Amino acid sequence: MTVPSDVTNLGLAPDGVKRIEWAAREMPVLAQIRERFAREKPLNGIRMACCLHVTSETANLAIALRDGGADVRLCASNPLSTQDEVAAALVAEYGISVFARCGEDNETYYRHIHQALEHSPQLTMDDGADVVATIHKDRRDLLESVVGGTEETTTGVIRLRAMAKDGALGYPIVAINESDTKHLFDNRYGTGQSTLDGIIRATNVLLAGKNFVVAGYGWCGRGVASRARGHGAQVIVTEVDPVKALEAVMDGFRVMPMAEAAEIGDFFVTLTGDVNVIDRTHMEVMKDGAIVANSGHFDAEINLKALSAMSEGKRVIRPSVEEYRLQDGRKLFVLGEGRLVNLAAAEGHPAAVMDMSFANQALGAEWIALNHSKLENQVYELPHEVDQEIASLKLKAMGISIDTLTAEQQHYLTSWQEGT
Repeated sequence: MTVPSDVTNLGLAPDGVKRIEWAAREMPVLAQIRERFAREKPLNGIRMACCLHVTSETANLAIALRDGGADVRLCASNPLSTQDEVAAALVAEYGISVFARCGEDNETYYRHIHQALEHSPQLTMDDGADVVATIHKDRRDLLESVVGGTEETTTGVIRLRAMAKDGALGYPIVAINESDTKHLFDNRYGTGQSTLDGIIRATNVLLAGKNFVVAGYGWCGRGVASRARGHGAQVIVTEVDPVKALEAVMDGFRVMPMAEAAEIGDFFVTLTGDVNVIDRTHMEVMKDGAIVANSGHFDAEINLKALSAMSEGKRVIRPSVEEYRLQDGRKLFVLGEGRLVNLAAAEGHPAAVMDMSFANQALGAEWIALNHSKLENQVYELPHEVDQEIASLKLKAMGISIDTLTAEQQHYLTSWQEGT
Protein backbone atom coordinates (compact mmCIF):
# COMPACT_ATOMS: atom_id res chain seq x y z
CA MET A 1 0.00 0.00 0.00
CA THR A 2 1.34 3.42 -0.97
CA VAL A 3 1.18 6.04 1.77
CA PRO A 4 1.68 9.82 1.45
CA SER A 5 5.34 10.71 1.90
CA ASP A 6 8.24 12.94 0.94
CA VAL A 7 11.57 11.23 1.53
CA THR A 8 14.94 11.41 -0.20
CA ASN A 9 15.10 7.98 -1.84
CA LEU A 10 12.83 4.97 -1.32
CA GLY A 11 15.62 2.80 -2.70
CA LEU A 12 17.44 3.24 0.62
CA ALA A 13 14.74 1.25 2.43
CA PRO A 14 16.69 -2.07 2.77
CA ASP A 15 19.49 -0.31 4.64
CA GLY A 16 16.91 1.45 6.78
CA VAL A 17 15.31 -1.84 7.80
CA LYS A 18 18.70 -3.07 9.01
CA ARG A 19 19.19 0.06 11.12
CA ILE A 20 15.70 -0.22 12.59
CA GLU A 21 16.25 -3.87 13.47
CA TRP A 22 19.65 -3.09 15.01
CA ALA A 23 18.14 -0.39 17.25
CA ALA A 24 15.29 -2.72 18.23
CA ARG A 25 17.81 -5.09 19.84
CA GLU A 26 18.44 -2.42 22.50
CA MET A 27 14.81 -1.42 23.01
CA PRO A 28 13.18 -4.25 24.98
CA VAL A 29 10.77 -2.03 26.94
CA LEU A 30 9.27 -0.54 23.81
CA ALA A 31 9.08 -4.06 22.35
CA GLN A 32 6.96 -5.20 25.30
CA ILE A 33 4.69 -2.17 24.91
CA ARG A 34 4.43 -2.77 21.16
CA GLU A 35 3.40 -6.38 21.81
CA ARG A 36 0.62 -5.26 24.18
CA PHE A 37 -0.44 -2.47 21.81
CA ALA A 38 -0.76 -5.01 18.99
CA ARG A 39 -3.14 -7.08 21.13
CA GLU A 40 -5.19 -4.31 22.75
CA LYS A 41 -5.18 -1.56 20.06
CA PRO A 42 -5.45 1.33 22.57
CA LEU A 43 -4.90 3.89 19.79
CA ASN A 44 -7.25 2.29 17.29
CA GLY A 45 -8.31 4.77 14.59
CA ILE A 46 -6.55 7.72 16.22
CA ARG A 47 -4.80 10.05 13.79
CA MET A 48 -1.38 11.18 15.03
CA ALA A 49 1.05 13.87 13.82
CA CYS A 50 4.52 13.18 15.20
CA CYS A 51 7.36 15.71 14.87
CA LEU A 52 10.44 13.82 16.04
CA HIS A 53 14.01 13.10 14.98
CA VAL A 54 13.60 10.55 12.20
CA THR A 55 16.09 7.97 13.40
CA SER A 56 16.15 4.20 13.80
CA GLU A 57 15.00 4.54 17.42
CA THR A 58 12.08 6.78 16.45
CA ALA A 59 11.15 4.27 13.78
CA ASN A 60 10.58 1.64 16.45
CA LEU A 61 8.27 4.06 18.30
CA ALA A 62 6.33 4.80 15.11
CA ILE A 63 5.90 1.07 14.46
CA ALA A 64 4.65 0.54 18.02
CA LEU A 65 2.11 3.35 17.60
CA ARG A 66 1.02 1.88 14.27
CA ASP A 67 0.62 -1.55 15.85
CA GLY A 68 -1.48 0.11 18.56
CA GLY A 69 -3.93 1.13 15.85
CA ALA A 70 -2.81 4.71 15.22
CA ASP A 71 -2.72 6.36 11.80
CA VAL A 72 0.76 7.91 12.10
CA ARG A 73 2.27 10.74 10.09
CA LEU A 74 5.89 11.54 10.95
CA CYS A 75 7.94 14.64 10.15
CA ALA A 76 11.38 15.77 11.32
CA SER A 77 11.96 17.93 14.38
CA ASN A 78 15.38 19.03 13.08
CA PRO A 79 16.52 19.61 9.48
CA LEU A 80 19.79 17.72 9.96
CA SER A 81 18.75 14.76 12.09
CA THR A 82 16.85 12.61 9.58
CA GLN A 83 18.38 9.28 8.65
CA ASP A 84 17.22 9.06 5.03
CA GLU A 85 17.40 5.28 4.86
CA VAL A 86 15.18 5.01 7.97
CA ALA A 87 12.64 7.42 6.51
CA ALA A 88 12.57 5.35 3.32
CA ALA A 89 12.11 2.09 5.23
CA LEU A 90 9.21 3.43 7.28
CA VAL A 91 7.39 4.35 4.07
CA ALA A 92 8.28 1.41 1.86
CA GLU A 93 8.44 -1.46 4.36
CA TYR A 94 6.23 -0.41 7.28
CA GLY A 95 3.52 1.66 5.58
CA ILE A 96 4.02 4.77 7.73
CA SER A 97 3.79 8.26 6.19
CA VAL A 98 7.05 10.20 6.58
CA PHE A 99 7.82 13.73 5.47
CA ALA A 100 11.52 14.30 6.12
CA ARG A 101 14.77 14.72 4.23
CA CYS A 102 18.21 15.14 5.78
CA GLY A 103 19.50 18.67 5.14
CA GLU A 104 16.11 20.12 4.19
CA ASP A 105 15.89 23.91 4.15
CA ASN A 106 13.64 25.92 6.45
CA GLU A 107 10.83 26.19 3.90
CA THR A 108 10.79 22.43 3.33
CA TYR A 109 10.96 21.77 7.08
CA TYR A 110 7.74 23.67 7.70
CA ARG A 111 6.08 22.31 4.55
CA HIS A 112 6.68 18.84 5.95
CA ILE A 113 5.06 19.82 9.26
CA HIS A 114 2.01 21.04 7.36
CA GLN A 115 1.92 17.77 5.38
CA ALA A 116 1.95 15.83 8.63
CA LEU A 117 -1.09 17.84 9.70
CA GLU A 118 -3.10 17.23 6.53
CA HIS A 119 -5.00 14.26 7.99
CA SER A 120 -6.41 16.42 10.85
CA PRO A 121 -4.63 14.73 13.78
CA GLN A 122 -6.33 13.96 17.06
CA LEU A 123 -3.05 13.50 18.94
CA THR A 124 0.25 15.32 18.44
CA MET A 125 3.69 14.14 19.50
CA ASP A 126 6.45 16.72 19.63
CA ASP A 127 10.19 17.08 20.15
CA GLY A 128 10.51 20.85 20.53
CA ALA A 129 6.83 21.88 20.21
CA ASP A 130 6.99 22.89 16.54
CA VAL A 131 3.80 20.99 15.66
CA VAL A 132 1.91 22.59 18.56
CA ALA A 133 3.23 26.01 17.56
CA THR A 134 2.32 25.50 13.89
CA ILE A 135 -1.22 24.44 14.77
CA HIS A 136 -1.72 27.45 17.05
CA LYS A 137 -0.20 29.94 14.60
CA ASP A 138 -1.23 28.67 11.17
CA ARG A 139 -3.81 25.88 11.51
CA ARG A 140 -6.15 26.90 14.31
CA ASP A 141 -8.93 25.13 12.41
CA LEU A 142 -7.37 21.87 13.59
CA LEU A 143 -7.81 22.68 17.28
CA GLU A 144 -11.34 21.28 17.19
CA SER A 145 -10.10 17.79 16.30
CA VAL A 146 -6.95 17.65 18.48
CA VAL A 147 -7.69 16.16 21.91
CA GLY A 148 -4.15 16.17 23.31
CA GLY A 149 -0.45 15.81 22.71
CA THR A 150 2.90 14.84 24.19
CA GLU A 151 6.19 16.75 24.36
CA GLU A 152 9.60 15.15 24.81
CA THR A 153 12.12 17.95 25.35
CA THR A 154 13.03 20.45 28.05
CA THR A 155 12.90 23.23 25.44
CA GLY A 156 9.46 22.20 24.25
CA VAL A 157 8.07 21.95 27.78
CA ILE A 158 9.32 25.48 28.50
CA ARG A 159 7.47 26.77 25.41
CA LEU A 160 4.28 24.90 26.27
CA ARG A 161 4.23 25.97 29.92
CA ALA A 162 4.56 29.57 28.71
CA MET A 163 1.59 29.04 26.38
CA ALA A 164 -0.47 27.52 29.19
CA LYS A 165 0.42 30.38 31.54
CA ASP A 166 -0.76 32.90 28.95
CA GLY A 167 -3.98 30.97 28.35
CA ALA A 168 -2.89 30.33 24.76
CA LEU A 169 -2.64 26.53 24.85
CA GLY A 170 -5.52 25.01 22.89
CA TYR A 171 -5.36 21.42 24.16
CA PRO A 172 -3.78 19.39 27.00
CA ILE A 173 -0.17 18.26 26.75
CA VAL A 174 1.72 15.53 28.60
CA ALA A 175 5.26 16.67 29.44
CA ILE A 176 7.13 13.44 28.73
CA ASN A 177 10.40 15.16 29.62
CA GLU A 178 9.32 15.46 33.26
CA SER A 179 9.13 11.68 33.75
CA ASP A 180 12.06 10.36 35.78
CA THR A 181 12.64 7.53 33.31
CA LYS A 182 13.06 10.19 30.64
CA HIS A 183 15.08 13.11 31.99
CA LEU A 184 17.17 11.19 34.51
CA PHE A 185 18.37 8.82 31.80
CA ASP A 186 17.85 10.32 28.31
CA ASN A 187 19.00 13.80 29.29
CA ARG A 188 21.88 12.72 31.48
CA TYR A 189 23.27 9.49 30.02
CA GLY A 190 21.96 9.87 26.47
CA THR A 191 22.96 13.50 25.96
CA GLY A 192 26.20 12.95 27.84
CA GLN A 193 27.37 10.17 25.54
CA SER A 194 25.89 11.35 22.25
CA THR A 195 27.12 14.95 22.57
CA LEU A 196 30.68 13.80 23.17
CA ASP A 197 30.25 11.32 20.32
CA GLY A 198 29.22 14.14 17.95
CA ILE A 199 32.11 16.38 18.99
CA ILE A 200 34.70 13.64 18.66
CA ARG A 201 33.37 12.38 15.31
CA ALA A 202 33.31 15.90 13.90
CA THR A 203 36.73 17.03 15.12
CA ASN A 204 38.85 14.02 16.09
CA VAL A 205 40.43 16.37 18.64
CA LEU A 206 41.73 15.01 21.94
CA LEU A 207 39.62 16.18 24.88
CA ALA A 208 42.10 15.27 27.61
CA GLY A 209 43.74 18.33 29.12
CA LYS A 210 41.47 20.80 27.28
CA ASN A 211 39.26 23.42 28.95
CA PHE A 212 35.74 22.20 28.21
CA VAL A 213 32.99 24.75 28.93
CA VAL A 214 29.46 23.45 29.59
CA ALA A 215 26.77 26.14 29.49
CA GLY A 216 23.87 25.00 31.67
CA TYR A 217 23.89 22.42 34.46
CA GLY A 218 20.48 20.87 34.03
CA TRP A 219 20.23 17.14 33.48
CA CYS A 220 21.74 17.43 29.98
CA GLY A 221 24.58 19.63 31.21
CA ARG A 222 25.28 17.24 34.08
CA GLY A 223 25.64 14.38 31.62
CA VAL A 224 27.97 16.24 29.27
CA ALA A 225 30.12 17.58 32.11
CA SER A 226 30.48 14.10 33.59
CA ARG A 227 31.42 12.47 30.29
CA ALA A 228 33.85 15.25 29.36
CA ARG A 229 35.59 14.83 32.71
CA GLY A 230 35.76 11.11 32.00
CA HIS A 231 37.74 11.94 28.85
CA GLY A 232 40.22 13.91 30.94
CA ALA A 233 38.96 17.40 30.09
CA GLN A 234 39.15 20.28 32.56
CA VAL A 235 35.43 21.04 32.84
CA ILE A 236 34.07 24.53 33.48
CA VAL A 237 30.36 25.10 34.08
CA THR A 238 28.46 28.36 33.48
CA GLU A 239 25.02 28.86 35.05
CA VAL A 240 22.38 31.47 35.90
CA ASP A 241 20.68 29.36 38.57
CA PRO A 242 22.50 29.59 41.94
CA VAL A 243 21.30 26.16 43.10
CA LYS A 244 22.52 24.44 39.94
CA ALA A 245 25.77 26.40 40.06
CA LEU A 246 26.30 25.29 43.66
CA GLU A 247 25.59 21.71 42.69
CA ALA A 248 28.19 21.91 39.92
CA VAL A 249 30.74 23.20 42.44
CA MET A 250 29.90 20.36 44.83
CA ASP A 251 30.27 17.90 41.95
CA GLY A 252 33.84 19.10 41.55
CA PHE A 253 33.60 21.45 38.55
CA ARG A 254 34.88 24.99 38.19
CA VAL A 255 32.03 27.50 37.92
CA MET A 256 32.31 31.00 36.48
CA PRO A 257 30.43 33.45 34.23
CA MET A 258 30.59 32.82 30.49
CA ALA A 259 32.47 36.11 30.08
CA GLU A 260 35.37 34.60 32.03
CA ALA A 261 35.10 31.11 30.59
CA ALA A 262 35.12 32.50 27.05
CA GLU A 263 38.72 33.63 27.43
CA ILE A 264 40.08 30.23 28.44
CA GLY A 265 37.81 27.62 26.84
CA ASP A 266 38.97 25.23 24.14
CA PHE A 267 35.54 23.61 23.68
CA PHE A 268 32.14 25.15 24.35
CA VAL A 269 28.82 23.29 24.49
CA THR A 270 25.47 25.00 25.17
CA LEU A 271 22.60 23.07 26.78
CA THR A 272 20.23 25.69 28.19
CA GLY A 273 17.15 26.02 25.97
CA ASP A 274 17.74 29.79 25.84
CA VAL A 275 18.94 32.28 23.23
CA ASN A 276 22.42 33.77 22.60
CA VAL A 277 24.04 31.92 25.48
CA ILE A 278 27.26 32.37 23.53
CA ASP A 279 27.04 35.95 22.28
CA ARG A 280 29.23 38.37 20.38
CA THR A 281 30.98 39.63 23.54
CA HIS A 282 32.04 36.07 24.30
CA MET A 283 33.27 35.27 20.80
CA GLU A 284 35.25 38.50 20.73
CA VAL A 285 37.56 37.13 23.46
CA MET A 286 37.68 33.43 22.57
CA LYS A 287 40.98 31.77 21.78
CA ASP A 288 42.08 31.27 18.20
CA GLY A 289 40.87 27.77 17.33
CA ALA A 290 38.10 27.51 19.92
CA ILE A 291 35.45 24.91 19.05
CA VAL A 292 31.79 25.79 19.66
CA ALA A 293 28.86 23.38 19.67
CA ASN A 294 25.24 23.28 20.79
CA SER A 295 23.31 20.38 22.28
CA GLY A 296 20.15 22.32 23.13
CA HIS A 297 17.14 21.71 20.91
CA PHE A 298 17.19 24.90 18.81
CA ASP A 299 20.09 26.57 17.02
CA ALA A 300 19.49 29.86 18.87
CA GLU A 301 21.93 29.26 21.71
CA ILE A 302 24.94 30.43 19.70
CA ASN A 303 24.61 33.87 18.11
CA LEU A 304 25.63 32.81 14.62
CA LYS A 305 24.43 36.07 13.08
CA ALA A 306 26.89 37.98 15.24
CA LEU A 307 29.64 35.49 14.41
CA SER A 308 29.00 35.93 10.70
CA ALA A 309 29.14 39.72 11.08
CA MET A 310 32.50 39.38 12.86
CA SER A 311 33.90 37.16 10.11
CA GLU A 312 35.45 37.88 6.76
CA GLY A 313 34.60 34.41 5.50
CA LYS A 314 33.82 30.83 6.39
CA ARG A 315 34.32 27.39 4.90
CA VAL A 316 33.48 23.78 5.69
CA ILE A 317 36.84 22.39 6.74
CA ARG A 318 35.57 18.95 7.77
CA PRO A 319 32.14 17.32 7.64
CA SER A 320 30.00 19.09 10.26
CA VAL A 321 32.77 21.63 10.99
CA GLU A 322 32.58 25.24 9.76
CA GLU A 323 35.62 27.48 10.08
CA TYR A 324 34.83 31.16 10.66
CA ARG A 325 37.74 33.47 9.81
CA LEU A 326 37.41 36.54 11.99
CA GLN A 327 38.49 39.99 10.92
CA ASP A 328 41.23 40.05 13.57
CA GLY A 329 42.80 36.88 12.19
CA ARG A 330 41.41 34.38 14.70
CA LYS A 331 39.50 31.28 13.63
CA LEU A 332 36.50 29.85 15.47
CA PHE A 333 34.97 26.50 14.59
CA VAL A 334 31.23 25.76 14.80
CA LEU A 335 29.97 22.19 14.77
CA GLY A 336 26.80 21.02 13.02
CA GLU A 337 25.74 24.53 11.97
CA GLY A 338 25.00 25.25 15.62
CA ARG A 339 22.23 22.64 15.66
CA LEU A 340 22.04 19.59 17.92
CA VAL A 341 25.58 18.31 17.60
CA ASN A 342 24.70 14.80 18.74
CA LEU A 343 22.37 14.40 15.75
CA ALA A 344 24.01 16.74 13.24
CA ALA A 345 27.44 15.12 13.64
CA ALA A 346 26.56 11.70 15.05
CA GLU A 347 23.56 9.38 15.46
CA GLY A 348 21.86 10.79 18.54
CA HIS A 349 21.22 8.94 21.75
CA PRO A 350 21.94 5.24 22.11
CA ALA A 351 18.89 3.05 21.52
CA ALA A 352 18.98 1.68 25.07
CA VAL A 353 18.28 5.16 26.42
CA MET A 354 15.65 6.02 23.82
CA ASP A 355 13.93 2.77 24.79
CA MET A 356 12.75 4.45 28.00
CA SER A 357 12.05 7.84 26.41
CA PHE A 358 9.90 6.32 23.69
CA ALA A 359 8.20 4.00 26.18
CA ASN A 360 7.12 7.23 27.87
CA GLN A 361 5.94 8.64 24.55
CA ALA A 362 3.92 5.53 23.71
CA LEU A 363 2.34 5.26 27.15
CA GLY A 364 1.82 9.03 27.21
CA ALA A 365 -0.15 8.82 23.98
CA GLU A 366 -2.22 6.00 25.42
CA TRP A 367 -2.83 7.89 28.69
CA ILE A 368 -3.97 11.09 27.03
CA ALA A 369 -6.16 9.16 24.57
CA LEU A 370 -7.92 7.57 27.55
CA ASN A 371 -8.07 10.65 29.81
CA HIS A 372 -8.32 13.72 27.56
CA SER A 373 -11.99 14.34 28.36
CA LYS A 374 -11.05 14.97 32.01
CA LEU A 375 -8.14 17.29 31.26
CA GLU A 376 -7.91 21.06 30.91
CA ASN A 377 -5.71 22.91 28.42
CA GLN A 378 -2.64 22.64 30.63
CA VAL A 379 0.68 20.81 30.77
CA TYR A 380 0.51 17.55 32.72
CA GLU A 381 3.02 14.99 33.88
CA LEU A 382 2.56 11.26 33.44
CA PRO A 383 1.39 9.52 36.59
CA HIS A 384 4.18 8.19 38.84
CA GLU A 385 2.86 4.66 38.31
CA VAL A 386 3.77 4.86 34.60
CA ASP A 387 7.35 5.81 35.51
CA GLN A 388 7.48 2.85 37.88
CA GLU A 389 6.14 0.51 35.19
CA ILE A 390 8.76 1.61 32.66
CA ALA A 391 11.60 1.27 35.18
CA SER A 392 10.36 -2.19 36.18
CA LEU A 393 10.17 -3.32 32.55
CA LYS A 394 13.70 -2.03 31.94
CA LEU A 395 15.08 -3.86 34.98
CA LYS A 396 13.31 -7.04 33.90
CA ALA A 397 14.83 -6.77 30.43
CA MET A 398 18.27 -6.31 32.02
CA GLY A 399 17.80 -9.40 34.20
CA ILE A 400 17.91 -7.37 37.41
CA SER A 401 15.69 -8.09 40.42
CA ILE A 402 15.05 -5.75 43.35
CA ASP A 403 13.55 -6.06 46.81
CA THR A 404 9.90 -5.54 47.65
CA LEU A 405 8.57 -4.18 50.93
CA THR A 406 7.26 -6.65 53.46
CA ALA A 407 3.82 -6.04 54.92
CA GLU A 408 5.51 -4.91 58.12
CA GLN A 409 7.73 -2.43 56.27
CA GLN A 410 4.80 -1.08 54.26
CA HIS A 411 2.79 -0.59 57.47
CA TYR A 412 5.71 1.21 59.12
CA LEU A 413 6.06 3.65 56.23
CA THR A 414 2.38 4.53 56.29
CA SER A 415 1.98 4.91 60.06
CA TRP A 416 2.92 7.65 62.47
CA GLN A 417 2.57 5.95 65.84
CA GLU A 418 5.96 4.21 65.84
CA GLY A 419 9.19 6.11 66.41
CA THR A 420 12.35 5.97 68.46
